[in-house]
Amino acid sequence: QVQLVESGGGLVQAGGSLRVSCAASGRTFKTYAMGWFRQAPGKEREFVARITWSGGTTYYADSVKGRFTISRDNAKNTVYLQMNSLKPEDTDVYYCAAQGGVTWRPPTGPLNYDYWGQGTQVTVSS
Repeated sequence: QVQLVESGGGLVQAGGSLRVSCAASGRTFKTYAMGWFRQAPGKEREFVARITWSGGTTYYADSVKGRFTISRDNAKNTVYLQMNSLKPEDTDVYYCAAQGGVTWRPPTGPLNYDYWGQGTQVTVSS
């Protein structure tokens, strides 16, 4: 079992930066690939970024590539999403998710993740 708690969301002006964090419980955190998703009311949950258990490989949605950076600190059981050059369309609730197992599963599908946090609101004003 892995429990995830996001933090760091807030209100920021367009062009600004924000870093959201996801703290995980459990000694097995370092065995999970971690992802970030976002979701607006009435819309489907959208993939943002993913990082492998070692941190060696990252993958991003085209909409955030070059602006967002996912990273992790396994010693602190924490994954981060650094968001730069924010746009109003980045306004969403951001969720972190853990993907376990040794079988590769596509990184962009929410159903391929096993555990979810409660989300943190990010609002970008124009």
